[in-house]
Order: sequence, then structure tokens, then C-alpha cells
Amino acid sequence: MGRLDGKVAVITGATSGIGLRTAEVFVAEGAKIVIAGRRIPEGEALAKQLGVNCIFRQTDVTVEARMQALIALAVEKFGRIDCLFNNAGGPAQTGGIEGLDVERFDAAMATLVRSVMLGMKHAAPVMKKQGSGSIINNGSIAGRLAGFSSSVVYGAAKAAVIHLTKCVAMELGESNVRVNSISPGAIATGIFGKALGLATDAAEATPAVMREVFKTAQPIPRAGLPDDIAQAAVFLASDESSFVNGHDLVVDGAVTGGRNWSQQQQGYVAMRKAFDQEA
Repeated sequence: MGRLDGKVAVITGATSGIGLRTAEVFVAEGAKIVIAGRRIPEGEALAKQLGVNCIFRQTDVTVEARMQALIALAVEKFGRIDCLFNNAGGPAQTGGIEGLDVERFDAAMATLVRSVMLGMKHAAPVMKKQGSGSIINNGSIAGRLAGFSSSVVYGAAKAAVIHLTKCVAMELGESNVRVNSISPGAIATGIFGKALGLATDAAEATPAVMREVFKTAQPIPRAGLPDDIAQAAVFLASDESSFVNGHDLVVDGAVTGGRNWSQQQQGYVAMRKAFDQEA
């Protein structure tokens, strides 16, 4: 413990899933945090649980004035901001290109991309003045390869986040401000239930099911957990990663690494049987 002693962080999307667990881990590692989310009861309950080192502010991350106020709150209450974790997100419309609704497309891009831009825009001057800081954006393996999301819009949005991260890293790195992204793989959270149309409360009850669904999706024989991403965020927020900039850290158990070994071997067995039949 203590890897984030003395640091101040802002975490968006902190009322559930990855954001909630990251908030818990950051405080345990010594950080003071300002957390944001749309749901007031959940945000206030988490802030109460984490104590004096955590402040909750209800925030619509797609609205510039609200994001600007969130960053300002951290500076007002704690005097600085050492880390911004742009984690807020949500599902996007599923289905093919022909059925996409323009308004739903724009709403998803606002939640998934505009919010990241706004967070960086308003954290940047504070961090540049300090001469230090770490911005972490939540990407996705769906932004690196097609076919890893039920939504083409979500994949496109996350690709934008990953590249925007690199572009801003090249600018802010000159002021000793690092900008990186984390691309989770199959992490058992409620976002999958939300993508399939479940109400929020019902979706938040699905991670146990998702742990079973995802446990064979990658070589590591378990689903990814919010803690896996939280620990990656701790590394990128800490001084341990002081020379890491413009990097997309993939945390996916190697699901994007290629075909699983056992599946490959089964394919060879089937091929040999086919050769024997032809002979």
C-alpha cells in the first residue's frame, strides 16, 4: 500500500464496475479522490464508505461546464490534480451499419469520446502548471480489433479514444504530463447487460453470470475483473510509470493474442483426420 501517497485523482464513472473498484483501490493506496457519476445514491454511498479522502460530485461527463467544474473541485478541495481517469462510458446501439440511428450514434460518441476530450482539456492546464500529471483514458480491445463488441459504434468510439490518447500524449508529454489508455478485454461488469437492453439494476446484477461466460474466452482461465483494470490504473497513476507515455495498456488475458493453444491443437487433430479420410 501507499503507491499513491500524496496524490489527488479524479475518477469518472465511479458508481459501478471498473470505476468503483478503482476508487476503492486508489484510496487504499493513499490517494485523495474526487469521484463522478450520474447516480447520486450510489455515489454518495461510495464516498461515505471511503471516508474523508473521497468526494462525490454528480456529473454529466458530456457537458463541458460540468467537467470543468469537476476538475476545479479537485483543485479547490485538495490543491492539485495528479491523475485523471476518464473511465465513464456505457453501451452503444447494437446492430449493423444500415440500422444505426443518428441521434443514438451522436449520444454514444458524446459519452465515450467527447467526455474524454473534455476531461483532458480541463485537466491539462492544471497539470501543465504543476509540471506533472497522469491522464488515463479507458479504451477497449474493441477499439483495436473489429468483432470484439456487439456495437460497431462502441468499437469506433474506443478506437477514437486510443488514438486521441496518443495524439494528446505527444503534446502534453513536453510538459511532463503523461497520457495513456487502458484497453480492457472481457471484464465481468454490468455493461454487457446494459448493451443488451437490461435496466441498470438488473444489469448490475449480471457480473457473476459474465464471469462464467468469459472464463474460457482467453488463455487465462477466468474472466477479467474490475480489479485487474484498477491495478493497471494504479500503475499508470503512480511514479512507477514515469516514462510511460502515449501507450495503450491491453489488459485482456491475451484474448487478442490469437487462437487459444487448445483450439489450435484441436484444429490440427481435425485436419489429420481429414487427411486420413482422403488417403
